[in-house]
Amino acid sequence: MNRYLALVAHDGKKREMVELVGSCLPAVRNHQLVATETTGRAIIETYGLDVELVLSGPFGGDMQIGAMVARGEVGMVVFLRDPLTAHPHDPDIHALMKVCDVHRIPLATNVATAQLCLRSPRPQPRAELVASRH
Repeated sequence: MNRYLALVAHDGKKREMVELVGSCLPAVRNHQLVATETTGRAIIETYGLDVELVLSGPFGGDMQIGAMVARGEVGMVVFLRDPLTAHPHDPDIHALMKVCDVHRIPLATNVATAQLCLRSPRPQPRAELVASRH
């Protein structure tokens, strides 16, 4: 199964996301893309890529992508978040980060890490996880 590359960026990081996509365009084109609405529209307008849109983050988009991660539909998340700004949907942000950790999905929260992830060989499909009771 070809899994999605999920792209999410807070308002202050949208320009960085568009620049990141441009700097890694050959790698990005090898993925199916899903993005929160405003981020996805910026990528579509700039590069003409096919991007599946979910809701804007504050309206549930982070949670929609989190659900996709939990179902095994997402292979990597790039979430350029603004850690210096308060966000009313902070619990959703932390939930998305947690579900990536639980399901062992690479999560890049800054451009440098995203470039490393996008330029590295694609990871193997995730192994079935065994729940730990520790």
